[in-house]
Amino acid sequence: MSVSKKHIVLLTSEFPPLPGGIGNHAYNLAEHLVIEGYKVTVIADQRGNGFEDFEFDKGLKCNLKRVAKTSPRFLMYLKRIRLCFKLLKSADVFICSGKFPLWVGAFLEPFHSAERIAIIHGTEVNFSDLRLRKSINWSLKRFDKVVAVSNYTKSLVAYLDLKNIRVIPNGYTIKPLSLDKKTIFELVGEPSLLTVGNVTKRKGQANVIRHLPKLKALYPGVHYHCIGLETERQQCEDLATSLGVLNHISFWGHVSESELVAVYKSAQIFTMLSQTTASGDVEGFGIALIEANHFGLPTIGAKDCGIEDAISHGKSGLLIDGTNSEEFVDAVNSILNDRIKYSENAKRWAKVHDWKTIIKRYVKYIEE
Repeated sequence: MSVSKKHIVLLTSEFPPLPGGIGNHAYNLAEHLVIEGYKVTVIADQRGNGFEDFEFDKGLKCNLKRVAKTSPRFLMYLKRIRLCFKLLKSADVFICSGKFPLWVGAFLEPFHSAERIAIIHGTEVNFSDLRLRKSINWSLKRFDKVVAVSNYTKSLVAYLDLKNIRVIPNGYTIKPLSLDKKTIFELVGEPSLLTVGNVTKRKGQANVIRHLPKLKALYPGVHYHCIGLETERQQCEDLATSLGVLNHISFWGHVSESELVAVYKSAQIFTMLSQTTASGDVEGFGIALIEANHFGLPTIGAKDCGIEDAISHGKSGLLIDGTNSEEFVDAVNSILNDRIKYSENAKRWAKVHDWKTIIKRYVKYIEE
């Protein structure tokens, strides 16, 4: 354990139990900082129903201050600012993760002496709206330190010439997840392809669907499985119908942890062909790929986004042009022809991203 007894206040735009990459990151960061000996107070909005949040919060090591749902919503923003102002009187470090927290961190700069650390994930520093981008740039320049979750995310703010920015990749919590014997979740398909994540343009399920006709010509039994919120399922189904591959796709929606374990153990290749949307929404890292690696699943991911840091190219998986069908088919072939090697490398790559390892890098940066 660290000998430091610093008080860290973490303001985050998301926090479990509802899904979300920023929330998952904030949760693990807070819990592991407590293990390292810090006093950690997290400020986050209530996102689910009160009971769901209450049950989740009971098991936390950190001290969580939830801002209750309020209408109109701007009152919640004011409550968060007021709570930060109060807690920062006794804080040594103020960590901000997410768009609104970055603004708050900059706004409160004159009112406290805590060291300010910004964590940037991707979308919040890549807005197409010039006013939003300028406001975030103004905010980042008022932080003492900045953590980017990938080299790609760091590249998005390179023009700001920030003096104290460091890349610390997203971590993965290796939990003792087990397969419930009652859970039956066999994925059909030869090969069976898998994506776990909200069905949206950014996550790139539509890109995989566009590649299925060429892949089907080589592998008639191929099947693509989508796990996660079905936000743009209809658009994907319409696309699949137009390409004649609808019967090669399954949407499963949200699944339990035990079902997810069964899914990972049943699939052959995990793929995430993320892309940047018109609004600037971008994949900052892609922690789902590391989770898949933990179960020995090789991965295929898109270049030109944070996924480049989540795949050890040629070892844990392959990076391709996410819009190129020939590259996708070649990648599937390469992995299937040497799947045992890719699978073993994938497991090793996941261990590199264990939060127990990643948190040491945060501690080092905090204490510098």
